[in-house]
Amino acid sequence: MRMLRPATLFAMVLLAAFVVPAWLSPQVAAAEEPKRPVAVMFALDRPIDGSMAPLVLAASRGLFSAEGVAVTLTTAKNSADAIARVASGESDVALADINELIRYRDGAGSQPVKAVFMLFNTAPYAIIARRSRGIGGLTDLEGKTLGVAEGDLAIRLWPAVARHNHLKTETIKLSRVGAALREPILSAGQVDAVSGFSYLSALNLRDRGVPAADLVVLRFADYGCEAYGHAVIVSPGFAAKQPAAVKGVLRALTSGLQLAIKDPAGAVADVVSRMDDASRELELERLQTVLADNVLTSDVRRDGIGGIDPTRFERALDQLAEDGKFHHKRPLPADIFDDSFLPPADSRLVN
Repeated sequence: MRMLRPATLFAMVLLAAFVVPAWLSPQVAAAEEPKRPVAVMFALDRPIDGSMAPLVLAASRGLFSAEGVAVTLTTAKNSADAIARVASGESDVALADINELIRYRDGAGSQPVKAVFMLFNTAPYAIIARRSRGIGGLTDLEGKTLGVAEGDLAIRLWPAVARHNHLKTETIKLSRVGAALREPILSAGQVDAVSGFSYLSALNLRDRGVPAADLVVLRFADYGCEAYGHAVIVSPGFAAKQPAAVKGVLRALTSGLQLAIKDPAGAVADVVSRMDDASRELELERLQTVLADNVLTSDVRRDGIGGIDPTRFERALDQLAEDGKFHHKRPLPADIFDDSFLPPADSRLVN
């Protein structure tokens, strides 16, 4: 075997000393370079208020960034618009009413948008009435005038609630009004009650000067309504391409909700900082109302936040159908809600 001369061997070693590091350096640099956060467009179905504290905290406290996602919050016109943005891919995820999503999925040409996290375990649908108009309970609505805003979501569950409580609906006059007029016409006494969200209309009316003692909030959930409320929905394309990012968003949201539950006052401070001319006291009461009535239900205290009970969801679908039969095949819970992105069950338990 031919032996290399010392000079030649030295030259080869010297060459390797320069070539090998040059070859390895791009790979080392790539390994050391931190991963870029995944950009996520998150649409809200209405302007920020106290009820959205979990999302605000996830953004303001760095919970999203800790999960490797860079979330941009945008505001849609309503739930229908938020769903449309996700369906078109304009937004990756959104906060929207689950019952609006069910109706969307039943329409022609709909995209397979699904909910992946249930924020409101019970829908905030309610009738807000005036005691001075002789209303103290649901049956007192008979013979009265009920104001219904354009695009109101609560009224879709009204047929089921009325039937369940044996109301004589033919005696209740429905007065259709613009959304901006809902609270003003009740405040002015032009109607006896209005349908809406318990944590919005009731508190807004008090803010308009209607005495709290004169307001009656008849929550549908107290009268047999099993509907779920607002949920996080996701674009099917984004879910397929970025499943880890979807899971990261939900982990951050779960942590934000846990923080809001533990310290509502601190959470509202973050919310108010993102609002114009907001009342800290009003938004704190709004958040506390949402937590008590719509988030921390018996189901959530037993099973944890974020998920659904498929059996109850089936019953909620039946109730929604009373407002109008499904045009296509009646959906199954799995057609609307995908629990595969949820954080582990133990992290979703309420402490």
